[in-house]
Amino acid sequence: MGPHPAVAAIRLAVRRVLHDILIEHAPGSADQPRDVPHDLPPPLVLVACSGGADSMALASALAFEAPKLGIRAGGITVDHGLQSGSDLRADDVVGRLVDLGLTPTESIAVTVGRDGGPEAAARDARYAALDAAARRHGACAILLGHTRDDQAETVLLGLARGSGIRSLSGMAAVSGTGGRYRRPFLQLDRQTARKACMAQSLPVWDDPHNADPAYTRSRLRHEGLPALEKALGKGVVEALARTAQLSRDDADALDVWAGQAEASVRDAAGLLECAKLYALPPAVRRRILRRAAIEAGAPAGSLFARHIEEVDRLITGWRGQGAINLPGKVVAQRQGGRLVIRQG
Repeated sequence: MGPHPAVAAIRLAVRRVLHDILIEHAPGSADQPRDVPHDLPPPLVLVACSGGADSMALASALAFEAPKLGIRAGGITVDHGLQSGSDLRADDVVGRLVDLGLTPTESIAVTVGRDGGPEAAARDARYAALDAAARRHGACAILLGHTRDDQAETVLLGLARGSGIRSLSGMAAVSGTGGRYRRPFLQLDRQTARKACMAQSLPVWDDPHNADPAYTRSRLRHEGLPALEKALGKGVVEALARTAQLSRDDADALDVWAGQAEASVRDAAGLLECAKLYALPPAVRRRILRRAAIEAGAPAGSLFARHIEEVDRLITGWRGQGAINLPGKVVAQRQGGRLVIRQG
């Protein structure tokens, strides 16, 4: 008798990702030059585990599949310090990871700042800790337990912010420096992960923050999405996840186009020529403007669509207006038919 269907589904998803990682890090692959010694230890893959159903299902699947492919598997949990007893809970999660046979395992305590709001600040602290752990342990990848439901929520949040097609593309299956972060569950729903944990008698911890209406994503999860499904019928989550993939494909194509077009709109001194920018499709032009602002020092996470629209008006609606102040103390202004974006 085979495993429970939910268990089989999560294992298959993880197996596919591990297979990709193995190919990418094989000696002689594009990511591994041929002069790399062939006697290196097997690649190490870590799972980021909060103790919730999604990440526990992911950890169990990694522990089951990695040895069969000759991959070392470990686990990391991040203690955000936002709740009483969070350190003890983190230690408990490490114990669960050890029980699954994962090694190395580690609990990392972080200090959450305030920039961008509590959710963004916690996310920034978490990813910084995971990046550091990957470097410390020499891991080639970190698996994250984001599901199709998380993807749908991310798309709706991007839609509410009016941040454009890149925001609507949600989370990528592969992201981070060198493709460090992998999300095997983006095609699986949250209930599949929970059923897999139940079928394997895996203890899970439900973070109370996930049900706290003080957090935007929590309100969306427990109020917004159910209201949409009530009004529009079942299938909203699947449709939003599909929208994410279609938007990502379109955004990637436009990014390539903008990268190729950028050289053609700069003069001999490297300055952007407004007339040539004006001739480009708006989606391509705004990507060039965004890239130029980031290169000048504007933080990508603080640079919103409204900022780029203001800069774009220096090209499409020029009436002698003054300089535009952007995040990171960057200034954009039109001078003699050229668009100058620099530190103020």
